[in-house]
Formats: sequence, C-alpha cells, structure tokens
Amino acid sequence: MKLESIVPNFTAPSTQGPLDFYKWKGDSWCVLFSHPADFTPVCTTELGRIAVHNPEFQKRGVKLLALSCDKLKDHVDWVNDIKSYCKDIPGDFPYPIVSDETRELAVKLDMIDERDKDNVEKAMTVRAMYVIGPDNRLRLSMVYPASCGRNVDELLRVIDSLQLTDRLKVVATPANWTPGTKVMILPHVPDQDLPKLFPGGVERVSMPSGNNYVRTTTDY
Repeated sequence: MKLESIVPNFTAPSTQGPLDFYKWKGDSWCVLFSHPADFTPVCTTELGRIAVHNPEFQKRGVKLLALSCDKLKDHVDWVNDIKSYCKDIPGDFPYPIVSDETRELAVKLDMIDERDKDNVEKAMTVRAMYVIGPDNRLRLSMVYPASCGRNVDELLRVIDSLQLTDRLKVVATPANWTPGTKVMILPHVPDQDLPKLFPGGVERVSMPSGNNYVRTTTDY
C-alpha cells in the first residue's frame, strides 16, 4: 500500500455484523489497523487503549476498524477479555473487528510481512495501521513488528496534522509538533501573501546559507 493509493473496497464478517467497507466508512476518515492474533497480550493492550480513546477519534470524525486472520467467534470472545482488562473503556466496545480467515484481505492490503507471506501456517498480520481519508486514499501508514505495541497518542497527533494541513494547504507540521505549537509555512508561499494568510503574525528564522526558508506561525 503506497501513500495516496486508493484503499480498495471489501466485504467481510465482523463483530458488528457483515461489513461493506465503503458503505460503513462513508465519507469519514478511518483508521484501519491489523493485529497479529486474538488472545495475545500486546494486542489486548492495543485494542483496549484504542477503544478507551474512541471519544477522541469521534471528535476528529474518524472511524476505527480492526482486522486479523482469526475466526469471528474468537474476535467476539476476545472482546470480553479486552473489556475486562481495560476497565475504562466507555460503554460498549466501540468499533468492529473484521475476521479475515482466508488472509485474502491481509494480502490485498499488504499486512503480512515479507518473510512469512508464503507460509500459510505462520503468516499472521503484522501491526499495520492505515489512516484513510474521506476520499478512500491512504494518507498515512505505520507498520510495526508483532513485538512492538503502538502509541495511540502518536496516532491522534498525526491525524491532527493531516487534518490541519488538509484544511490550510500552505503549512506543514515540524518534528515533535503538537496542536497549538508552531507550524511551518511551505516554501512556495510568497512573503507578500503572508499578512493575508496569517494576520496573527509570522516568525522568520535567519539561516547561515542566506536562504530564509524557515517561517513559522501559530495563527491557525
């Protein structure tokens, strides 16, 4: 899966009933993420923490969808374990988990690692996480090995960046950016346009090269 490629539609069984991806997603943002296996410790923490943060995803208009190659009944039974372990999940378990027993989706969506992709017995989904835009294009991907759990705060941070830069078009977010801190103005934006675009002010940083390409603002 390459950035800006169209994520294909699919139908599959899920813990919330048969799921047609495009119909279910609509024109929302979506986080589609895979996990190696049900009834495993790291996956339990991940799906639990993502469920706990569901209100934050809802604020951003983002739907959540998990996927692995386990049986649907295992998914259903495992949800009870996740809710028991992560006791601060608000209300019912908030998002569906897709069952991909044939691994067809995992292969189509590039969620199986290269070493085991042809080994039917060992080929589990890795920790792939895709942020998909309203136009069904892949906007961001994070791929972790099975041994490393993901950071939900980082996922929310990059969604904030994607949505901000989609809205403004003329800025990018620097390293370690968090909402409310400075953003970078893109180099192609003429200086004469800055007062109109950012009436709250712009800071310029002088560089030894003489190329003053670092311009920042908090006016967004």
